[in-house]
Amino acid sequence: MARYFDVHPVDPQARVIGQVTTMLRDGALIAYPTDSGYALGSRMDYHDGTERIRQVRRLNDKHHFTLVCADFAQLGHLVHLDNSAFRAIKAATPGPYTFILRALPEVPRRLAHPKKKTVGVRITDNRVAQALLHELGEPLLSSTLILPGQTAPLVDGWTIKEELDHVLDAVVDGGEVPERPTTVVDWSEGYPEVLRAGAGDTTRFE
Repeated sequence: MARYFDVHPVDPQARVIGQVTTMLRDGALIAYPTDSGYALGSRMDYHDGTERIRQVRRLNDKHHFTLVCADFAQLGHLVHLDNSAFRAIKAATPGPYTFILRALPEVPRRLAHPKKKTVGVRITDNRVAQALLHELGEPLLSSTLILPGQTAPLVDGWTIKEELDHVLDAVVDGGEVPERPTTVVDWSEGYPEVLRAGAGDTTRFE
């Protein structure tokens, strides 16, 4: 059964955040809130994390995983950024965007797209997620929590607990969050291409 943590959405309790990050360091798969629905998350170094996420969402090996970062400096250690990408992405974050960029060697090969060598990165504006990331001190390997056959992410912590109690280690309930998934922008070829229009404004990348 998944442990259930009820966290204040604006002022997350440090004690609870500490308990969740301890679980993450021990190899937990969690559900946690973002500014565009709930997401699944584990440590980058947790080798079973990718496979467990694939099983929950029934994803194939071509799915782009996302590394959710605490800030822009952390993001810059994971992906190649030319000047135009640097300026545009910095101006759009934190926010409900996922950017696909070429991965740097710091990103484990198993997390990057097998052919393109790319990975998704984002900086969420959700305070609970930010608290987890700052306490953990490293990015979270993540994927939006969209169940098989659905098009929108789950947005209620207790519903996630009931639906996925048997496959998650923890559910971090930070209250209801927006239902729309992130806007996905592929910048791997040196220019922006909007792959999915979601919660983030697409006009700045068109």
